[in-house]
Amino acid sequence: MPPTETTASSGTGPASQEATARRFTAGVLPLLAEADLLDSPAGWGAAATPAGAFRLEPVRPGRDLELLTGWMNDPEVAAYWELDGSAAVTAAHLRTQLDSDGRSIPCLGLLDGSPMSYWEIYRADLDPVSGHYPARSHDTGIHLLIGDGTNRGRGLGGTLLRTVAELVFDNRPRCTRVIAEPDIRNTPSVSAFMNAGFRYSAEIDLPEKRAVLMIRERALRNLL
Repeated sequence: MPPTETTASSGTGPASQEATARRFTAGVLPLLAEADLLDSPAGWGAAATPAGAFRLEPVRPGRDLELLTGWMNDPEVAAYWELDGSAAVTAAHLRTQLDSDGRSIPCLGLLDGSPMSYWEIYRADLDPVSGHYPARSHDTGIHLLIGDGTNRGRGLGGTLLRTVAELVFDNRPRCTRVIAEPDIRNTPSVSAFMNAGFRYSAEIDLPEKRAVLMIRERALRNLL
């Protein structure tokens, strides 16, 4: 057995423990943070929908930045996300999530293997939004934009929102509610959430917008 393997498996001295701690922190801690906070969306798998097989895949800026920048500069998206501009604008937005402790995970939504939407899955009870409504432990929030205009206006948003809410409930046993806070002006988005079984709970004033608090309850998932 090579010496490096012997040291890694059987060393107990301070140097070995320090090396193990460094490997743990650098390689494993971000994954543990994600698993603890959001139960690893990367491993949630695919779900069948009437439109095809859908799955979430965590964003990789080196691969996805150009695509996401194009979506953010679509006028219909920019009107509510307000992230139009250069790739640096999109990169800075992603960095705030990717460099954090895992309480928000930016993802691509793939339909039959093709990226067509952008999602943010986040711990709403640990987010500033929790100060604007009666949050419960493990409330999970979702943000969505459909990047390709050809996929808008035909009910796909509601289908995907329902699908992702079900993925959350299936994979986050401690979560009893999925919440969202679309801009109150974004009538198509609010309608899509309602079609996906979310209820119009309240109107709330957030720093960047007046929003509708939408809630989907685990207890009612088979009734709505």
